[in-house]
Amino acid sequence: MSDTGDRQPPKDPTPGHDPDDLVGFASPASLAGRPRAPEPEPKPEAVVEPTPEPKPAAEPVDARAAFEPAAPPPPPEPAFGRRDREPVPEAPMGLYAIYALILFAVPTLGVSAVVGLLAVLFGDAPAEEPFTSHHLYQRRTLWTAAIAAVAGVILIVVNLGVFVLFVLVGWLVVRGAWGVFLLTRGRPVPNPRGWWVG
Repeated sequence: MSDTGDRQPPKDPTPGHDPDDLVGFASPASLAGRPRAPEPEPKPEAVVEPTPEPKPAAEPVDARAAFEPAAPPPPPEPAFGRRDREPVPEAPMGLYAIYALILFAVPTLGVSAVVGLLAVLFGDAPAEEPFTSHHLYQRRTLWTAAIAAVAGVILIVVNLGVFVLFVLVGWLVVRGAWGVFLLTRGRPVPNPRGWWVG
């Protein structure tokens, strides 16, 4: 006769033995509320009081040191990513306005550059040293851009004008952004008469 696969659990000789209770399953006996044996209470540990450490003897106080001025505190350490630098001198707003006109020359198709060129030509140059180089840099940028724009429009006839105007746009944006970067930090333009960034 073949085995059907249903196996009967082995008979345990001890009465009341529940094999599910050994592996943590809920057995019918545990669900019926069979009381468990109480766990033994832990023994109280002896409390050991720490011994007080001896206090060091007080050093004699010098009366003259109480009247001497205290040394100044050391300068604070610079935080990560921050440089302690001198305060930046405040730039005239006219320089910022002309840099804005230079940067807006591209979306306004050169109209703001013409306004900026007129402002540089007929406006007063600042007298302070870090800002005179910016005024000269702006004048050089706007004059060069005006001459290159006229040459680019003329060269459109021979299919070189688009390339010239495209290079002019990139050059104008880079010079304007570099000038604003230096101006916000209060630094002069190193080479205001140069053709590249400066």
